[in-house]
Amino acid sequence: MMGEDLRETRGRAIAEAEGQIKRIDAYTYQVRSQSGNGWYPLIAMKSSWLCSCPDFIFRGVKCKHIWAVEISLKLRERVASQVKSQVVIQPVNVSDCLFCHSQNIKRFGIRHNRSGDIQRFLCGDCGRTFSVNIGFEKMKHNPQGITTAMQLYFSGESLRHTQRSLELLGVKVSHKTVYLWIKKYIGLMEQYLDQITPQVSDTWRADEMYVKIRGNMKYLYALMDDETRFWIAQQVANTKYTEDVRPLLAESMELAGKRPKRFITDGAANFHDAYLKEFWTNRGPRTEHVQHIRLQGAIDNNKMERMNGETRDREKVMRSLKRDNSPIIKGVQVFHNYIRPHMALKGKTPAEACGIKVEGENKWMTIIQNASHETKI
Repeated sequence: MMGEDLRETRGRAIAEAEGQIKRIDAYTYQVRSQSGNGWYPLIAMKSSWLCSCPDFIFRGVKCKHIWAVEISLKLRERVASQVKSQVVIQPVNVSDCLFCHSQNIKRFGIRHNRSGDIQRFLCGDCGRTFSVNIGFEKMKHNPQGITTAMQLYFSGESLRHTQRSLELLGVKVSHKTVYLWIKKYIGLMEQYLDQITPQVSDTWRADEMYVKIRGNMKYLYALMDDETRFWIAQQVANTKYTEDVRPLLAESMELAGKRPKRFITDGAANFHDAYLKEFWTNRGPRTEHVQHIRLQGAIDNNKMERMNGETRDREKVMRSLKRDNSPIIKGVQVFHNYIRPHMALKGKTPAEACGIKVEGENKWMTIIQNASHETKI
């Protein structure tokens, strides 16, 4: 009988060899049989693994295939922690004088007005005082009110409900003003965040959902990373099965800086056509296209359906979008990736899972400050 130590040793040899383990999804793996009898499927349970090999089925022991997958996952996590260079987006701090650019500055009280409180500074060299409101210059209302409005809206409130909630905080604006804030700052954030490369995995998913735009039926195509749930790209289209979705795949490659090793979609022909033109190469390693997803089983599309549900919840409240390039769609994507923590990621945002950390109590404000600061450099 094979001892536990011997199974672990053989499992480690399998894990360290090339091409012996194939990842199907986060819960399903395949390990090549060492006797040449094909592949053994492994399925992750809550606290254990199920393997189809005789050693596991008839002896009920932890077989070398389970050891191989567990060791492979640990090696993968170790390499990821060493290789993944984290991008940290920090709140912008004032470091020099606006007039003489001296760094000999200090805090000099708070400026109080009806728009809110803003920190004042005193320059020790030229003696002049100044205040800085990075990202919110010339705005009639304070940054806390503006970012609170965006948080309320993308959490599911309507424009008018957001307006009424702001009144409780002493911020009196119309619902149109709230929309203008969203339009202005989502555009600013999009331009800044698109310059940051997320460290996504090698398995991507794509799907489409219907949306109403000015009362007309349209389709929103979305592409998401399977492991981190990072929403990589989106495309609004007129048709479901005949639309050219090559721009969706091309934008994804440009943002991620690579092609995936695995591309999971439904059986729509336009996905496969785009895959052949954008992802397929004559040289290896080639991208594998999985087209037969199911509602349940080893290859389902539950992750994409969950993300589509976020967009659907937003669309129901506003009844329909007003135009194809609506800032609301991009705003939902920014909220999904950088603001909203996900239970499936243990309270992290998809951006954090991709090595992008947004610091500060108010993540909206941190991103807006950096985006505004970046455009002025």
